[in-house]
Amino acid sequence: MGWFLRRVLQGVVMLWVVITLVFLSINFVPGDPVELLLSNSGGTPDPTMVALLREDLGLNLPVWQQYLFKMEQLAHMDLGRSLVDETPVAREILRRLPRTLELIGAAGLLSLLLGLPAGIVAALRPTGLFSRLANAMAGTAQSVPVFVIGSLMVLIFAQYLGWLPAGGYVAFDRDPGRHLILLLMPAATIAVGLSAVVFRITRASMLDVMPLDYVRTARAKGVPARQVTLRHVLRNALMPVITIVALQLGGLLAGTVLVESVFNWPGLSGMLVAGVSARDYPVVTGVILVVSACYIALNVLVDIIYGLVDPRVRK
Repeated sequence: MGWFLRRVLQGVVMLWVVITLVFLSINFVPGDPVELLLSNSGGTPDPTMVALLREDLGLNLPVWQQYLFKMEQLAHMDLGRSLVDETPVAREILRRLPRTLELIGAAGLLSLLLGLPAGIVAALRPTGLFSRLANAMAGTAQSVPVFVIGSLMVLIFAQYLGWLPAGGYVAFDRDPGRHLILLLMPAATIAVGLSAVVFRITRASMLDVMPLDYVRTARAKGVPARQVTLRHVLRNALMPVITIVALQLGGLLAGTVLVESVFNWPGLSGMLVAGVSARDYPVVTGVILVVSACYIALNVLVDIIYGLVDPRVRK
């Protein structure tokens, strides 16, 4: 329990550091965000409007007071309001975040279902035909940009074959079947490259573990081959796989912009792009903080899984 609490405390400290860095980056970069925002309409901003907006955002206060005010806001889960339409930022993020998490989760599940078994089979026969073909296909999948994969999927499965819709979004509670159909292609687009990563890491990790002494001892004792593979080889080879998958999924939190754009999936990345384009200060900072919090939480979860898979980590 103490090890678990230490990991959680480390995550909280990391989140505080991120919040502080985001705050400092906004306040100390060259230029006035208020003037940049008001200049979007063209011409020189009215000094009265600049002063009123700075007061509304609390930017007229000393930096330390702004920092305390921001921390107080975050303690109450208040991320402010959009400067464009006065929509509460936290409410809009809560509406969009599950869609992005669902997309990433579905892609991660597909990549594990494809990459993990393929990596195991390739590691058991590293010089076989399947291993060579799968390795070549994985290299190709990793080298093709995600927007190219998405465009090809739309062209083949939506335009030529007509099996799937080209894009869009329907809430799950309104039409579960339609929702899953619309989720399939964007999730598969992300899973193509991610499954290649899972395949290569699984294959390489198992090949590193197989020659070790405890594996040879288990085989010499007559332990069945399936049990040796699953209990002795795969379990000890999972650590790098967990690390890579977690890092990849964490990076996808803010990296699904192109996929959401290609398939018109209204997730968090689109909100961030719109906020940057409109110079919507509360929206940009709110999305960055939420994405950072999710990434840190994912890393803490990976540390906990490490401890469950390998008890030595807890010591």
